[in-house]
Amino acid sequence: MLPILQNNLLLLFAVLDTFQQNTIENYLNAIHLLPQEAMSEFLSYWEVVDFKRNDFITFEGQTERYLYFVLEGIQRSFYIKDDKEHVIAFTYPPSFSGIPESFMTQTPSHYFLQTITASKMLRFYHAHLEELFDKHHALERLFRKAYEQVLIGLIQRQYEHLAFSIEERFRAFLRRSPHLLNQIPHKHLASYLGIDATNFSKLLHTIKV
Repeated sequence: MLPILQNNLLLLFAVLDTFQQNTIENYLNAIHLLPQEAMSEFLSYWEVVDFKRNDFITFEGQTERYLYFVLEGIQRSFYIKDDKEHVIAFTYPPSFSGIPESFMTQTPSHYFLQTITASKMLRFYHAHLEELFDKHHALERLFRKAYEQVLIGLIQRQYEHLAFSIEERFRAFLRRSPHLLNQIPHKHLASYLGIDATNFSKLLHTIKV
């Protein structure tokens, strides 16, 4: 690794505690096991960024230049139609965040990305991506597998919206992410699940959490 990249890696680890360092390495290796050289060089390009509550990270129409990794906090992606917000996804530790299709294609985003709580994240600049793919094919495989996971998740969510009743959608959400119920405003959860506010409130009171 070039000395400047080694220095970048040291600077990154200087602001992350051991748990956070292990978290991102374990997360990446769980998607696809990376050789240590590829892991170290990849991480050397990341930088730490902090956002306040309700900060906009990416705006609709803006091209996503960064891929994010969430260390702390919760975020949401959403679009606005007929003056109404429609929540697409939530991100929280440990996971990637951003607008994936805009990042990979470098085309304008159809969505907003906004923090729900104060957030600490790592970010990776798109300009370094092809260079690293050419040098470390394991990284290219990691990204391919990561995007496969995103696609599978989107297909599953679409199926649930089309095939499940509102109660079934609510129960499926509780099975996957019960901790989010007390961390995310219920209006955002209702939007994500495609349930109106009145029915969401009824489900909260009738289904044992």
